[in-house]
Amino acid sequence: MAATADGPIATGPSARPPGADAAPSVAVVVPTYNERENLRPLVEAVLAHGPPYRVLVVDDASPDGTGDLADALAARHGDRVRVLHRPAKQGIGPAYAAGFRRALELDADLIVQMDADHSHDPADLPRLVAAARDQGYGLVLGSRYVPGGGTVGWPLGRRLLSRLGGRYARLVLGLPLADLTAGYKVWRRETLAAIDLDQVRADGYGFQIETTFRAVEQGARVAELPIVFVDRVAGASKLSRRIVVEAALVVWRLRLERLRRRAPTGPATTTPARPAAAEPPPAADRPPR
Repeated sequence: MAATADGPIATGPSARPPGADAAPSVAVVVPTYNERENLRPLVEAVLAHGPPYRVLVVDDASPDGTGDLADALAARHGDRVRVLHRPAKQGIGPAYAAGFRRALELDADLIVQMDADHSHDPADLPRLVAAARDQGYGLVLGSRYVPGGGTVGWPLGRRLLSRLGGRYARLVLGLPLADLTAGYKVWRRETLAAIDLDQVRADGYGFQIETTFRAVEQGARVAELPIVFVDRVAGASKLSRRIVVEAALVVWRLRLERLRRRAPTGPATTTPARPAAAEPPPAADRPPR
């Protein structure tokens, strides 16, 4: 069952009916910076799911040769592996945005975002993809904080930071999602295309929060499925204090943006007008008792 902490959430109509495509193309966007040790096994695991799956590596001029390895994998696998080289390290948010634009140009039906360090298990891909493909969700989150999800290998401080940060963002933005900082996501192309990526300015955790927020604001149906997040076993974490502070501030920017958008504009009229009938908000699906 696709669920949040409060049960399944459906925040709007699907742009395309579930099952419209028998075998949609799936582009898996993987940003890299010094991920040479992790990249080959990740790419092989993704491609093992079958011909519909493709990998788009977005490399920020990794000094360890990750970009060269990505090129070698592209030469081996043909158009199932593509590489987008960027001139310097510019952050994971801009890397994802660049990868999303390229995936949309390549006409992918579903766009996946996942980490290169195997924290996101490629074995979960078919389950997450199926929710978007067959159940019509515009955005599917691999969630650590719904029943069945979890984390492995994190120290207590990191677990508290993630848990409290997610609850803080949920409270400020009023979104009924258990894992707003989730980075393992499957997008329907029409959901992703509806987001103005040029407006997304956040990085790291903030990027994950902002893109999910904008999808909900666009009326996308969002589901959370449980995953177990395993801390990286090779390479160095990219988490920094700057990323944490940015995420804490971005939620207030988004909240103020929403308030401005919903605030009435123009001079008040002196002619009474018959109010339009308000549509009730879409009810969240309830789990069976």
